[in-house]
Amino acid sequence: MAQHSFLEGVAETAPAVTALPTRGGRIETAAAGQWTLIRLRFGRNKVAVGAGLVILALYLIGLFAEVLAPALPEASKPQFTYAPPQEIRLFTTQPDGSQKFEPHVTGYTMSVDQASLRRTYSIDEAKVVPIGLFVRGAAYKLWGLFELDVHLIGPLKKTDTMYLLGTDKLGRDLLSRLIHGTRVSMSIGLIGVAISLCLGVVLGSLSGFYGGGVDMVIQRVIEVISSMPTIPLWLGLAAAIPLTWSPLTVYFVITLIVSLFGWTGLAREVRGRFFALRSEDFVTAARLDGSSERRLIFRHILPSLTSHILAVVTLALPTMIVAETALSFLGIGLKAPIVSWGVLLQDAQNVRTIATASWLLIWPAGAVVLTVLAYNFLGDGLRDAADPYES
Repeated sequence: MAQHSFLEGVAETAPAVTALPTRGGRIETAAAGQWTLIRLRFGRNKVAVGAGLVILALYLIGLFAEVLAPALPEASKPQFTYAPPQEIRLFTTQPDGSQKFEPHVTGYTMSVDQASLRRTYSIDEAKVVPIGLFVRGAAYKLWGLFELDVHLIGPLKKTDTMYLLGTDKLGRDLLSRLIHGTRVSMSIGLIGVAISLCLGVVLGSLSGFYGGGVDMVIQRVIEVISSMPTIPLWLGLAAAIPLTWSPLTVYFVITLIVSLFGWTGLAREVRGRFFALRSEDFVTAARLDGSSERRLIFRHILPSLTSHILAVVTLALPTMIVAETALSFLGIGLKAPIVSWGVLLQDAQNVRTIATASWLLIWPAGAVVLTVLAYNFLGDGLRDAADPYES
């Protein structure tokens, strides 16, 4: 009995194991890991989260461009040259004066000024073009694999026309071309940053880890590349591309050209962080434990820079997109039949076009501005969240 009482006393006085205290249904962050802290801190930045959702939506638009576009990007109708945007209306007026729910757009009435040969369009209320969701239209190959003819939105009759953002000089639907341009402009940023990331991380790591002669050679290369004037260099490299190359080949060459000059900043940042971390205690302990140089770089130092590199890459993506847009706008980047935001802006290079068809400038430029701002807000949020221990 005495022994039983003694055990009961021990059981009562032993330290109890309790769950982490919660507040508002969430576990306190005192025992959370670094990535959990980064995720929680990023989630509190509503602007950055919203920007991330915008970027995700743009990539989904590019991924399913054929389905989302009302028409094929190369389909043209010269009789609707520079046709203004049409407005979606939800109700039609019946003969008895009642309102009927019927989404539609109104048709055009076109007239030509004989003196200036300028076309003018006016809304014809008598022409009603019913529209709907998931309608059948022009056939296409989704991702080059699946034969489909379903479009997210469009006229119920294939012979009818719908131009929600207007048309260009050849009577092509600007909305469809803008959606297809999203795929090219957004993907060229990903490919370019992927190449720049590999070059910047590898060369920056070698420069910061070894120092000495290796560092001197890599830094001199970076200085030479940084000192080159970009626009004349792009002009020369673009002029060297043979005209017989396919548009797809030109696309990858332009991506390579843009990425070859985007890795220097990341390389210098990685170099500086390596200089600061290579003498830390955890690196010294790993070296004394027999870790090879490759293991020290890729298993011990680089993982501690992951969040920082992620933030830098996010801020580098809009630079790549703007570079491609600028090259294509100047006529030295992508060219038709490839559709990108820069190619679309080529139609807005003169004042007359802007005055008569301002939508050719507003929508492609607006897409670029929206993307750049979203990336910058997302990058700022990731940069702030990358150091969760900062007070």
